[in-house]
Amino acid sequence: MKRNVENAARLSVAPMMDWTDRHCRYLHRLLSRESLLYTEMVTAPALVRGGAVHLLDFSPEEHPVALQLGGSDPAELAAAARLGAEAGYDEINLNVGCPSDRVQSGTFGAVLMKQPELVAECCSAMRAAVDVEVTVKCRIGVDDQEPREVLPAFLETVAAAGVGRFAIHARKAWLQGLSPKENRDIPPLDYPLVQEMKAAFPQLHLSVNGGIASLAQARAFLDAGLDGVMIGRAAYHQPWDVLGTADAAIFGQADGLAGPDAAVRAMLPYIEAHLGAGGRLHQITRHMLGLFAGRPGARQWRRVLSEGASQKGAGPELVLRALAEVEGVAAAG
Repeated sequence: MKRNVENAARLSVAPMMDWTDRHCRYLHRLLSRESLLYTEMVTAPALVRGGAVHLLDFSPEEHPVALQLGGSDPAELAAAARLGAEAGYDEINLNVGCPSDRVQSGTFGAVLMKQPELVAECCSAMRAAVDVEVTVKCRIGVDDQEPREVLPAFLETVAAAGVGRFAIHARKAWLQGLSPKENRDIPPLDYPLVQEMKAAFPQLHLSVNGGIASLAQARAFLDAGLDGVMIGRAAYHQPWDVLGTADAAIFGQADGLAGPDAAVRAMLPYIEAHLGAGGRLHQITRHMLGLFAGRPGARQWRRVLSEGASQKGAGPELVLRALAEVEGVAAAG
């Protein structure tokens, strides 16, 4: 069932390459029924020229879920957006934030901050192709750009093409000299600038992204007037802490599961189905390693899964053994 995506965007899990695959999203949806989930970035050329439509596979239980696209050719992005909408995604998002060399060489990602008119053209073409909302995830600027000049001009230009919702990573991206990992940590965060953009563009739905590590921090941004908060690494590495109580803390709804142990048990049917279809256990459990982060037994949980999940024949019994280790430590504590 599709839901109110704009409301779900009050808290979203950032698109993260190699992390937010369909198994990760299924786990995150078990933890929070309300938050908006994003795919990893899928490039428009891979879908349109490469025919890699399997990259669009997802479970109906993941709704509300958004597809993030990478690209810079309006016609190709429109075709990719159409494929995404036909696959059932609730939103199509354009990546204007990824700083990797591979992305730059394809003239998309953060380098597009230098070409707001092209971004607007791409978004206009995508909006004409689909009925679902088209959104943008961007940086506050790149390289030697002055964010206080560049970001408002970017928002104004792209909003004029009909985009009403943006997720803003509150850091510049340095396209030369910093790795993608360094670009997530080294450029300083400028949260006040994002908050100023909400004051300057009250009609836009703006989410802040970058370095947000807790629900309390997310709540503070919402209370300060921002429309949404997007959390990346913290939601992945401490999924229960960020998502397990998000429905109550952010959306005013009842939380669904009693604790991370309940999440483990709720994943077992999904794991069994995946193995029955020929999948491997570690493809799912790698996303579950942080479920007990900061809790007694967390180290044992990670050890059992890390050592055993990639072994041939590993199945649900390994997950239950890891859970028993956690419960044993808790009982002894």
